[in-house]
Amino acid sequence: TRGRYGEGAKQEKFKYALTLVFIQCVINAAFAKLLIQFFDAVKADRTRSWLYAACSLSYLGAMVSSNSALQFVSYPTQRVLGAVCDVALFTVMLLGVTLLRKKYPPAKYLCVLLIVAGVALFLYKPKKGAGSDDHVFGYGELLLLLSLTLDGLTGVSQDHMRAHYQTGSNHMMLNVNLWSTLFLGAGILFTGELWEFLSFTERYPSVIYNILLFGLTSALGQSFIFMTVVYFGPLTCSIITTTRKFFTILASVILFANPISTMQWVGTVLVFLGLGLDAKFGKGVKKTSH
Repeated sequence: TRGRYGEGAKQEKFKYALTLVFIQCVINAAFAKLLIQFFDAVKADRTRSWLYAACSLSYLGAMVSSNSALQFVSYPTQRVLGAVCDVALFTVMLLGVTLLRKKYPPAKYLCVLLIVAGVALFLYKPKKGAGSDDHVFGYGELLLLLSLTLDGLTGVSQDHMRAHYQTGSNHMMLNVNLWSTLFLGAGILFTGELWEFLSFTERYPSVIYNILLFGLTSALGQSFIFMTVVYFGPLTCSIITTTRKFFTILASVILFANPISTMQWVGTVLVFLGLGLDAKFGKGVKKTSH
């Protein structure tokens, strides 16, 4: 998406995000269908279609909202955006408690707080230079809040599926992506982006290889994400995706001897402390009786 196609003054950028996600969902669905055919052919799926549709809508809405927010938020907010998105840990937990009446041990709340605080400290870089930032709470921040809420609703719907219907990871992946394909297909037809994308691929057919490679790697990664959601729950999946970003950056610091500030060292300690406490005390989620 950041590469340029063409030569000289006629260079163009790929700007068909909806179509790219549409193709990604098609490949994800096809990959999940193959997995079901080979590994889950006997197991029947009893999950209601409306649950898949709701999960798909919240998932797509969160993705579109977070991407759109980048156009409106201030510089410090952009720097912290990666860490702010990790507050989805809180929304997954909060909505699970309020809507699904789940109960987590007190240590779990402390672990999530430590991990989110640690990642925020590690990623945040204050703006340098003179002058104050007059940015106030506005449209970008509202989009961020919407994204976090929808992330939490996605987790709630996934939790409901695994608790009440014992939905398999491959069936969940297949149906969520099928519904996403339906919604996105309507979107790219309505906006006319599909025809612009097809014209772009005619001019630069090499982009097709990049898109297919992206789709295949995405499908493989998403299959592991849905397995994590089904076998360990959305909250555990959120913790994994949160700490993945932290460990990626920390590894680059260690391997390339990049300097690390005192605040980042504090964040590192908090993340490891949160993970250690979660491994030892954060287990045993309970549900209240209905």
